Amino acid sequence: MLPVVAIAFAIAVFVVDTFSPLGIAVAALYAVVVLMAGRFLERRGVLVVAVACCGLTVLSYAIQHGSTYGPASVRAAVSLVAIAVTTFLALKSQAADVKLREQAGLLEITHDAVIVRDMDDVITFWNRAAEELYGCPREKALGKLSHTLLRTSFPEPLEDIKATLIATGRWEGELTQERCEDGTELTVASRWSLQRDARGRPVATLETSNDVTKRKRAENALRRSEAELAHVTRVMTLGELTASIAHEVNQPLAAIVTNGEATLRWLDLDPPETDEVRGALRRIINDSHRASEVIKRLRALTKKADPDLGPLDMNTAINDVVTLIQRELSRHHVRLELNLDPGLPPTIGDRVELQQVLINLIMNGIEAMATGEERLLKIRSATDNHSRVIVSVEDSGTGFESDQLEHLCQAFVTTKASGMGMGLSICRSIIERHGGELWATPNEDSGATFYFAVPACQGQSS
Repeated sequence: MLPVVAIAFAIAVFVVDTFSPLGIAVAALYAVVVLMAGRFLERRGVLVVAVACCGLTVLSYAIQHGSTYGPASVRAAVSLVAIAVTTFLALKSQAADVKLREQAGLLEITHDAVIVRDMDDVITFWNRAAEELYGCPREKALGKLSHTLLRTSFPEPLEDIKATLIATGRWEGELTQERCEDGTELTVASRWSLQRDARGRPVATLETSNDVTKRKRAENALRRSEAELAHVTRVMTLGELTASIAHEVNQPLAAIVTNGEATLRWLDLDPPETDEVRGALRRIINDSHRASEVIKRLRALTKKADPDLGPLDMNTAINDVVTLIQRELSRHHVRLELNLDPGLPPTIGDRVELQQVLINLIMNGIEAMATGEERLLKIRSATDNHSRVIVSVEDSGTGFESDQLEHLCQAFVTTKASGMGMGLSICRSIIERHGGELWATPNEDSGATFYFAVPACQGQSS
C-alpha cells in the first residue's frame, strides 16, 4: 500500500500547492513522498521520485505565478532545498540499511549459531544456523528467554559468568543445552560478546555457538580408552613386581606364624607366661594390620574405577610405592636415596593414578641402570612456592640423547629393547588430567631425571 499512499500524497500536495492561496511552502511536503519512496525503491528510483517532486514544485509555481518573482519564489526555493536535503538523507539512510542487511545476511549464512539477547536474556535475533542446531524456527524463538528455551546447563554459576562478561566484555566456555523439538542433549562451544551503548551501558549480548557434541563424545571415549589402557598397564606392572609383593605379604605372615608358635609355648608353661603371651598377641595384631594394609594397597592399584580426586599427601604415596618396589631395588642392587620435603603441601589427585606414575618412573630408572656399575636412584619431593608439588626420579643409567627428549612421552616410542612405549605416554596423560606436567632432563654425567608437577592445595601445608 505504501506506493499508492505516496502517489496519493504527492497528488494532494500538488493540488494544494497549485490551487490553494496559502502563503506557505506547501511543496516542502514532497519531502515526505521522498522518504516514503526510500522505503520501497532503490537508489535510482528515489532519485527519479525526487526529480519528479522538484518538477511538480516548479510546475505549480509556473501555473500559479508565471515568470514573476516575489515571496512565492522564495517559498519554492525553500521547498526545492527541502526536497534535495531529504533526498540526500534518504539515500544515506538507505545505504546504511543496505549495509546492515548485508551484515545481517552474513550472520544468516554462517555455520555458527548466532543469538542476540537483551540484558534480561530475551532473544532478539536468531539466525538460520540456530534454527538448524536447536530445531526451533525463528518465530518461536524470538521474545523467549534463551536459557529457559534451551534448558542450558552452565559450567559455573550464571551470576559468575555474567559478572565476567560485564567486567571483560567477553566469556567463552562449553554449555550443555537441549534441542527444542526432541530434547536431544547438545554440547556447544559458546562465545559471548557484550554490546554497550554510547554511554558504556550494557544493552545486549551476542552469542555464537558451535556444536561439539560429537567431539566431546570422542574425547570421552578416548579418555575411557586411556583409562582402560592405564589399568592394563598398571596390572602388568604389578605382575612384574610379583616377587616384591609376595615378599611384602610374606613378611607379616611369617611373623604371625612365629609369634603364634611362641604363644603356644608360653601357654604350655606351668604357670603360663601371660605377659609374654600378651606381647606376642599384640605383635600378631600389628603384623595382621601390616598384611591387611599391603593387600589394601594392592587392591587399590588393581581396582578398575574412575579417578577419585581428593587431598593427597605425596610423601606418603611415595613411601607406599617404595615399600612395594623394595625387593626390586635389592634384586637389581640399586641404592635408593630419598629426599622428601617434610613441609610439602597436599595436592588434589587420585592416589592410585599418581602411584602408577611413580612406579613406572622408578621401574624405568631401575631398568636403565641394569648394566651400570654405580646404581643409584634418587627420589625427591619439593614445592614450587607452594603452588605446585614437584616429584623427581633420578637414575644413573644410560640416559637418552637430547634429540630424543621431545619424543620420549609419545605413544609407542621407547628406548628399551622389549618396551612397548606406552608407559610414559600413559604417565603424561595421567599428569595432564591432574592439571600438571611431566618432563625429563638428561643428567650431566650419566642417567636422566624425570619430573612431574601437580597443583598444590592452596592455603594448606603438611
